[in-house]
Amino acid sequence: MKSKPNARPVTWEVSDGLIAYKDAVEKMDRLAKDIADGNAPETVWLVEHPPLYTAGTSAKASDLLMPDKFPVFETGRGGEYTYHGPGQRVAYVMLDLSKRTQDVRAYVAALESWIIATLGDFNVTGERREDRVGVWVRRPDKAPIAPGIGREDKIAAIGIRLRKWVSFHGISINVEPELEHFSGIVPCGVEGHGVTSLVDLGLPVTMADLDIALRRNFDDIFGPVSPEIE
Repeated sequence: MKSKPNARPVTWEVSDGLIAYKDAVEKMDRLAKDIADGNAPETVWLVEHPPLYTAGTSAKASDLLMPDKFPVFETGRGGEYTYHGPGQRVAYVMLDLSKRTQDVRAYVAALESWIIATLGDFNVTGERREDRVGVWVRRPDKAPIAPGIGREDKIAAIGIRLRKWVSFHGISINVEPELEHFSGIVPCGVEGHGVTSLVDLGLPVTMADLDIALRRNFDDIFGPVSPEIE
């Protein structure tokens, strides 16, 4: 999934504070168009949002358990309902797949690999599941959900959209969000299993720690990033 030789480095941007979801979507739309037109470099944008729910293209109304708990945004990304909020790192990934590999499944697999490698820097074993979206961790410390079926918690979500082979939306990793906030939805339509975070797993990881790991592992999977952080 790496860029072709002589491609421009990927710009890496980190926003302080909480970014309104509507503003984020508008910026992604503009950037995706400019990237497709050759007027902007590929970009990874790291943000945090105020508490909110988003509904992907496969979201079921019945999975929104508390519609008045937080604002709900319809979005064009794939997937179902998810939560964003303080303490969760959202990475909006805008890459031109026409200059990489025009394969949606390969791109999603690359995002999963990026998350898993990043978690590995903190000695967390993230795993894929064929029947569940996102990245999961086993919880042998918790009661099984049924005889012979161990508990697993989701630590990262993936939801993407493509326009003219430019990706936008992306991934989210739970650093230290309020996990109770996930109770207003069935996260990604998966019942039975739970949600966790790096801090919930007993790791004193900061957002800055995660950002360093994300950037370090990005290069191995997608290619070099710009030396400047905007």
